[in-house]
Amino acid sequence: MSLNMLMPRVGRGVAAALRTPTLRSAFVQPRSTPLTAALMSKRWESAAAAVAQPTPEDSQRLNSLRNIGISAHIDSGKTTVTERILYYTGRIKEIHEVRGKDNVGATMDWMDLEREKGITIQSAATYAQWGGTNLNIIDTPGHVDFTIEVERALRVLDGAVLVLCSVSGVQSQTITVDRQMRRYNVPRISFINKMDRAGANPSRIIDQIRHKLKIPAAALQVPIGSEDAFEGVIDVLANRAVYNRGARGEDIVYGEVPAHMVETVNAAREELIATLAEVDDEIGELFIEEKVPTEQQIRAAVRRATIARKFTPVLMGSAIKDKGVQQLLDAVISYLPNPTEITNTMLDIDNGEKVLEVIPHSNQPFVGLAFKLEEGKYGQLTYIRVYQGRLEKGQFAYHVKTGKKIKIARLVRMHSNSMEDVDSVGAGEICALFGIDCASGDTFTDGTINCSMSTMFVPDSVISLSLTPKDKNAPNFSKALNRFQREDPTFRVHVDSESKQTIISGMGELHLDIYVERMRREYNVDCITGKPQVAFRETATSKSKFAYTHKKQTGGSGQYGRVVGYIEPIDSAQHAELPHEFVNNVVGGNIPTQFLPACEKGYMDGLKEGFMVGHPIVGVRMVLEDGQAHMVDSSELAFRLATFNAFREAFKASGPRILEPVMLVEVSAPVEFQGNVLGSLNKRKGMIVDTETQEDYCVVTSEVPLNNMFGYSTELRSATQGKGEFSMEYKRHSPVLHSVQEELIKEHQAKLAEKK
Repeated sequence: MSLNMLMPRVGRGVAAALRTPTLRSAFVQPRSTPLTAALMSKRWESAAAAVAQPTPEDSQRLNSLRNIGISAHIDSGKTTVTERILYYTGRIKEIHEVRGKDNVGATMDWMDLEREKGITIQSAATYAQWGGTNLNIIDTPGHVDFTIEVERALRVLDGAVLVLCSVSGVQSQTITVDRQMRRYNVPRISFINKMDRAGANPSRIIDQIRHKLKIPAAALQVPIGSEDAFEGVIDVLANRAVYNRGARGEDIVYGEVPAHMVETVNAAREELIATLAEVDDEIGELFIEEKVPTEQQIRAAVRRATIARKFTPVLMGSAIKDKGVQQLLDAVISYLPNPTEITNTMLDIDNGEKVLEVIPHSNQPFVGLAFKLEEGKYGQLTYIRVYQGRLEKGQFAYHVKTGKKIKIARLVRMHSNSMEDVDSVGAGEICALFGIDCASGDTFTDGTINCSMSTMFVPDSVISLSLTPKDKNAPNFSKALNRFQREDPTFRVHVDSESKQTIISGMGELHLDIYVERMRREYNVDCITGKPQVAFRETATSKSKFAYTHKKQTGGSGQYGRVVGYIEPIDSAQHAELPHEFVNNVVGGNIPTQFLPACEKGYMDGLKEGFMVGHPIVGVRMVLEDGQAHMVDSSELAFRLATFNAFREAFKASGPRILEPVMLVEVSAPVEFQGNVLGSLNKRKGMIVDTETQEDYCVVTSEVPLNNMFGYSTELRSATQGKGEFSMEYKRHSPVLHSVQEELIKEHQAKLAEKK
């Protein structure tokens, strides 16, 4: 057992004593015999098992804690739902709308830009209490350009509410959010919002959840009326009607099931039991035996299946009309897990990154993950999820990546952009710290263990802009870019080596526009942006051999290196994490071992900047088979240059192609404009994937090259009299047409000629 592993279990006083050489050797020496090692292992296991039990107070706190996120496609009503949750739990005294006439705006959309545009840009955290249960809530953006905000929120949450529009249903970003929930194993409740809207059809939305999201779903409620006549819901399990009364729906009134809806409710209950029978063993046995499960048995099965991510219960309401939100809160507490019911893991750095299970109790060594950074008026604000142990004001924490010791001077709980000071937070809680120098995804411990939590998935950027400050002496230009990069891993900045221009890259036009606007407002830096640049890629399409000799003699020792092998294409989609590969098959020492890393570096140099349009190369494997070295003239530089030039020649002979990002575009518009929408997408070389008609609206899904999507919002407004809207997200990189490839190469060569 390592000293680091022993220390958290034996207490801080003994841990301090163990740091002295004499006592440390006394503890370490017995490991020299297998018998004593086995005895210590057994003692360790029994001690760990004893400490793993939480105190009764901590167990009660954890059982009454929920960490949830509100996620959905843009404009499905996430922020409106969150605003009602805060009102009904007593966190706010008044309700304000996202695009309200009072110019106040929703509580969670605290940025001026969010209130002006009526969209959520940054995820915002808050906490509330409902029925004795503490809720940590994160409201996330719906726009795909800010997908990293959803990604990092779901990384640290235990459950989620997936909000769907009663008319639009499952949309493109809904599918993206579903994929993110699956990536981090997050159970979810589905809430069909906007039941008061014309064309509301909850049964169709439930079918979409089952078929488009591929997860069993069934309704726990049946709506009483729809569209303008939507009055409330019927609780299928309790078999009673539920109405919201009062000025803001704060009064819950229960009633009998309307006589004309008894059959509908019975059918919904049977459908719920049949769906649960497929995913839960207990209900399945009762179903086979043709026994009717009790209400408690069904509720327990819904909870088991939801936490196991085999099922999603569906509720419905209208947040804007103050209906159905309290029942959603009840469902969150009844069916979503507490922190002890979710398995989280960490990597033991001292033991070959062995996977360890996190013990979510406050009497364990502290482990926390910094999942979001934000620049506040008091400096950098770091959001932390405490996975294990307790974090107290005044204690020291250790930054695992750098090994730095940090004193926790101030500890706060966040409520949108306001905060409340606290003295300590336990396992499972979300809090924020000030003055911590770290990056998003870094792990902190109390120093007694050396473990790291896994980081989050960060997608590649798809669009770039050149950025030049109007005032070349603007002191805040670099400061703003550095801050934004630390806050947002999808926002990237680099300086073009040839033009010396600052290039910013992100997830879409809106993403970059927001940051340019924030630079103007928050740092008083006005910038001029260049034409958007698409993130093209280059790849090989066929196998190509190389045999290249690098020879240079300039007096004295020269340069000599010979490399032989081939390059071949690989599927970059299947190798998404590492879309290139270097294989060393050299035998017999023809290339000395010390020069092989230099060969790989030469290959990596060739990948950075392609030979057709200067964009990175992906989907290529380089296999080194043979070579030759000179006793005097060979060096690392010689083999690095030899491999670079060999790769260049082989790549040019491999039928190279340019790849462009293809976007999944979803356009919704009134049915009378369907022809105009299809025509506009065809004009932009879009491939129509699906067309769906919903009442008087149509939804067209297509795949369109990103390079052809610039300015589409203006064209769509013109073609649909301002009634159409669209969303798009990155799908994949695909080869461009040969004619387009020739044009891109000519443009690139013309730019190079201008620079000369």
